Amino acid sequence: MAHVEEIHDPVRAPAAPDARRFPLWGLLALAMAAFITLLTETLPAGVLPAMARDLDASVSAAGQTVTLYAIASVLTAVPLVKMTAEWPRRRLLLTAVCGFIVANTITALSTSFALTLVSRFLAGTASALIWALLAGYARRMVEPHQRGRALAIASAGTPVALAIGVPAGAFFAQTLGWRVSFAGISILTVLLALWILLSVPQFPGQKRGERQPLSGALRMPGVLPVLGAVAAYVLAHSVLYNYIAPFLGSVGLGERVDAVLLAFGGASILGLWLVGTLIDRHLRTLVIASSCLFALAAVVLGLFAQFPVFVFIGAALWGFAFGGVATLLQTAAAEAAGSAVDMVQSLFVTAWNLAIAAGGVIGGILLAGAGPEVLPGATLVIAVPAILTSVLACRNAFPGRTDRQRREAAS
Repeated sequence: MAHVEEIHDPVRAPAAPDARRFPLWGLLALAMAAFITLLTETLPAGVLPAMARDLDASVSAAGQTVTLYAIASVLTAVPLVKMTAEWPRRRLLLTAVCGFIVANTITALSTSFALTLVSRFLAGTASALIWALLAGYARRMVEPHQRGRALAIASAGTPVALAIGVPAGAFFAQTLGWRVSFAGISILTVLLALWILLSVPQFPGQKRGERQPLSGALRMPGVLPVLGAVAAYVLAHSVLYNYIAPFLGSVGLGERVDAVLLAFGGASILGLWLVGTLIDRHLRTLVIASSCLFALAAVVLGLFAQFPVFVFIGAALWGFAFGGVATLLQTAAAEAAGSAVDMVQSLFVTAWNLAIAAGGVIGGILLAGAGPEVLPGATLVIAVPAILTSVLACRNAFPGRTDRQRREAAS
């Protein structure tokens, strides 16, 4: 999933961040948390056949390990944000990190498909907290004029996970077994917990009476269109990404899953870099361009998958489009939310992960009923609403530069 922002502007640390010392190591710790969160979420997509075989399940059933992870985030994001609003932020971050240690260790050791599903639900719960904390945490660690840079650094863990982590996990799964990959994530997470203790500052939680109601958040102009775009884009992505291994197997690239994922992830880093460079001036243009490029990638994979070179080109286009989409949609949500930003960010987590879960279910049904060859076409069809929303919702959800300047002046 994506990196979702929890902003508590009224609640500040006792002292302002030191303008003379940029907290690079603390921000990199947050980036590592994003790396581990996304790696935990997406690794099963690259090892589905091996997981299914070892756990005595079908490939489509094993794909529900991704679905259940997302369902857990859907069910727990909003209530967890409400229940833990007053917790000190570092304690809450460490609690979520420890949740990953436990969940991934169980996944690595489990020989029961049912127990593996339980561990994936626990991991999804930890994910809900991580995504709700990271971006807001990064913004609070720096001066206001450094927030864009800080958010870019904290967000870097996502494309790095796609570019390096998932392909590496798939490689180790093919050579040493998929359990080794999950055990390795647990070891990295233990080191991350120590890193957070040493380099990430403590901040207070919210004070009583500062929470925004759900109904008020949903009434904010632009919020619903942004959430709709999130749902369409991530659903389209997940239908294919969750089942990338069987799709590649159907076109003769079953042994090149790691290489294709590497192409996807490397391009996603470039996409995030471009978004970070241009987002302040061209949010609307970037959202539209990302949606259209994603659709083009689906066309390439659907029509030319019999040619390996076009599979890699399609994966690279897909990664380039998807690399910055979470940052784009998160920024649009935060700007539309106004004073209801905290609640909107928890809704963002819910919409994102609900779409991942639905993608797992729809993709599994298509895989079992029609075969993996139909997945790119389904992705294209589902991506159309995201394109239409980004084009039509131009005033409040995805405003152009002039409208954004007018909104900032009014606030």
